[in-house]
Order: sequence, then structure tokens, then C-alpha cells
Amino acid sequence: MKIIISNASSDPIYIQIMNQIRQSILSGELNAGESLPSIRQLAKDLQVSVITTKRAYEELEKEELIDSVVGKGCFVSGANKDFIREQRMKRLEEKMLEIIRESNELSMSQQDLINHLALLFEEEETP
Repeated sequence: MKIIISNASSDPIYIQIMNQIRQSILSGELNAGESLPSIRQLAKDLQVSVITTKRAYEELEKEELIDSVVGKGCFVSGANKDFIREQRMKRLEEKMLEIIRESNELSMSQQDLINHLALLFEEEETP
């Protein structure tokens, strides 16, 4: 997981950290049970205040995306699978809408698009 802080962003640093960790969880880059860097280590790596990283982790914990275990650290939660699935479905729908718009610009019919998708789906399944 790589977190990039932008001084040009209008978002506070803790929000930038939170959004990037959330995205890593929702994309599947981070899986349930995986440990996150300690609050102090992340602050050191990003050269930000410990309070900033602590606030980001607290917000992610409120969203039930991570769990904090005293003396052990923070881990990606496995408890909120429905939320994660819903968010991933939302991202998939956005991508599908983009594909529909692009196919409309190419004057493809709905059936042409479905056929093309089916062909790609078959190719992806073939070992």
C-alpha cells in the first residue's frame, strides 16, 4: 500500500490518508485480516503528525473498515463484507456506464455490446 500526500489538495491530510486506505481496501489490494502500519510508523513514513494518522485510523474504524487491537495494531476488518461488496459493485456500475457511453459513441447496439462482452468473458475464463 502506497499513500501519497498532496500539499496541493484541498482535503486535509487525514482525509487523504483515509481515502487512500479505504480505496486499497475496497479495491481488494488490502484483504481482511491484513495488518496496517502502526500509527507511529505511518506518521514517520509520511512525515506527518501521529495525531493525523491516528485520526485517519479512527475514522476508518468508525466505518468498520479496520479494527484496532490494543497491543497488536490495526487490521483490515472482515466484519463489513456487505459494505465492501456494495462499494465495489458501485465502482463496477460506474465503469459499465462508461463502457455504455463509449459504445454509444461507436454506434454499437446493445446486442453488439453484449456479444462483445460475452466474447471477452469467454476468453477470460479460458486457461
